[in-house]
Amino acid sequence: MTAVDKWNKRYLGSELVWSKTANAEFVRQVADLVPGRALDLGSGEGRNAIWLAQQGWHVSAVDFAEVGINKARQLASEKDADKIEVNWIVADVCEYHDEAGFDLVAIMYLHTSQSERDHWLPRAINMVRPGGVFLYIGHDPKNISHGVGGPQEPELLPDVAEFEPYLRDFDIVSAGILRRDKGAEIGHGMEYSGNNKTAVALDCMVKAIRR
Repeated sequence: MTAVDKWNKRYLGSELVWSKTANAEFVRQVADLVPGRALDLGSGEGRNAIWLAQQGWHVSAVDFAEVGINKARQLASEKDADKIEVNWIVADVCEYHDEAGFDLVAIMYLHTSQSERDHWLPRAINMVRPGGVFLYIGHDPKNISHGVGGPQEPELLPDVAEFEPYLRDFDIVSAGILRRDKGAEIGHGMEYSGNNKTAVALDCMVKAIRR
């Protein structure tokens, strides 16, 4: 089964895999930005892209799982359509590129092999306009031994150091490990079904502004 087939299968069914609510840390990191053009790379069921559109952003949301994109369209239709402008794109993140550039490029919990990351990571960073923001949040490698949930293969989890060579033209606003309470959160992490309500996940976050 290919990765596309795996994710399309996972997104099948009427229930959302994640939630209707945007990721809380994502909201905290972008809430004070002036709306412009935004790219949500690996958008899944679209909750973060929809939230951006509701704030006035013009959003392109890219994911290779057509079932996930279709669920995102459905979720958007349930909300205030007049405030939602999202260009839903079914495409492999390793191949997608937009020459026009974006004021925000956001990558949330996109966990791929190193070889795939070598394709999409520099592409994503290069699509940030001068003055624009690059934001990555995903499980940190230390989450495997010191956190809960998420992939258990180290190759799928970049740490902060992996981003630094690509960000020489950027001012780094924040870079490090976030502690996320998976028992209390609404948003990413809904896949965790453990009974430990104090379970903590460790996330890698990088936020940078292009000079």
